Amino acid sequence: MVYVNRIEHFNAAHRLYNPAWSDEQNQAVFGPCANINWHGHNFELIV
Repeated sequence: MVYVNRIEHFNAAHRLYNPAWSDEQNQAVFGPCANINWHGHNFELIV
């Protein structure tokens, strides 16, 4: 049996933030996901 695969790497970034809240409240509720410089993930997709 022969398999043909392609591997792709990609990144995604996001920030969880409620503009009605203070920075302190956002940090308390969302933790590192409220970082002003965003919070990222690295993915590897094999198709």
